[in-house]
Amino acid sequence: MRINRQGLIVWFQHMKNLKQIKRHGNLIYASKKLKYAVIYVDQADIEYVETKLSKLPFISKVERSYKPFVRTDYENAKPDKAKQYDYKMGV
Repeated sequence: MRINRQGLIVWFQHMKNLKQIKRHGNLIYASKKLKYAVIYVDQADIEYVETKLSKLPFISKVERSYKPFVRTDYENAKPDKAKQYDYKMGV
C-alpha cells in the first residue's frame, strides 16, 4: 500500500535548528545558502505538521508543494518535425 505524500518547504534562520525540522517528516534537501529545507509528510497529516512547524520560533515561513496535484499526462503533444525525420532516416 502506497501512502500519498506531499512536500513542505520550510524556511528557517539557522542550520543548527535542522535537527528539530527532521522530526516532523523525511528531510530530502537543505540549502545552507538560502536557508530552507524540503521535507515530505503524509498528506493526511499535512495540516497538523504545517501548523506545528509554523509555531516554532526559528521558522520564517512554511510553504506547500503542489506537485501531487499537477497533471503530468499531456494530450496532443506535437513532436518536432526535424526529430521525426531523423528517426526515420536512422540517424
